[in-house]
Amino acid sequence: MKLFLHILLLLPLLIVFILESFLKLFIPKRRKSVAGEIVLITGAGHGLGRLTAYEFAKLKSKLVLWDINKHGIEETAAECRKLGASAHAFVVDCSNREEIYNSAKKVKAEIGDVSILINNAGVVYTSDLFATQDPQIEKTFEVNVLAHFWTTKAFLPAMMKNNHGHIVTVASVAGHTVVPFLIAYCSSKFAAVGFHNSLSVELAAFGLTGIKTSCLCPNFINTGFIKNPSTKLGPTLEPEEVVRELMKGILTDRKMIFVPSSTKLLTALERILPERFMTILKRKIDIKFDAVIGYKSKKQ
Repeated sequence: MKLFLHILLLLPLLIVFILESFLKLFIPKRRKSVAGEIVLITGAGHGLGRLTAYEFAKLKSKLVLWDINKHGIEETAAECRKLGASAHAFVVDCSNREEIYNSAKKVKAEIGDVSILINNAGVVYTSDLFATQDPQIEKTFEVNVLAHFWTTKAFLPAMMKNNHGHIVTVASVAGHTVVPFLIAYCSSKFAAVGFHNSLSVELAAFGLTGIKTSCLCPNFINTGFIKNPSTKLGPTLEPEEVVRELMKGILTDRKMIFVPSSTKLLTALERILPERFMTILKRKIDIKFDAVIGYKSKKQ
């Protein structure tokens, strides 16, 4: 009964916040400056990481670029320098905790305290549970989730000391809703979204309002990691489109960035609509991609 009374007392606040959110839709939010900020991007040797590095370079940030691919990361750094930015390339295996910690020490000693951390590195295996090898499952979680813990533990203390910074989690729509034959990937991205939400709440509990958090949740992207993806939600996204939305979200301190924005509605519906209805709806959406299937039914 007491809980019900507390909820009733909060209703006026709910109405005010709903109106506030509605009004903000029509008021462009001012973008913050990131000039001079030390920005570390994992997985910056290709795809989203590389394009994100270019955008920060244009905004005169100082780039620290990590990737397991030496050639790719050096190419990204060279292009960032052409755009007028300072760029430092490090070969780092984000599945290796000690390598992350050791590289973080070098960054702090040689360059300074990272103020914007973008956990972008990721891996994906398109296969059912039985065709996904045990080391692949381990690698998926090491890179897509555990690396976020190690990088954040390494660089967050300086942000907390200054009450200034931004931590970006690159997750996926697959961190909110699931599809077959991406079981390891979906599970890891659910964990990544959970990491973002938990970190956001923890920073708020400490009163550290100067440290922002953002989580990117895109649909299928045309990066070559998933072969022949298709869905009736719309065409496969181009990396440039996703990075454009990511940068807009970071510069305006948006917590959750869905690309396209329509996928936000789908994830909300999944929480309130009957399971059987959502099963039919997902069939209509018709998500497809090339996958390895290890399970053999008796009918086969």
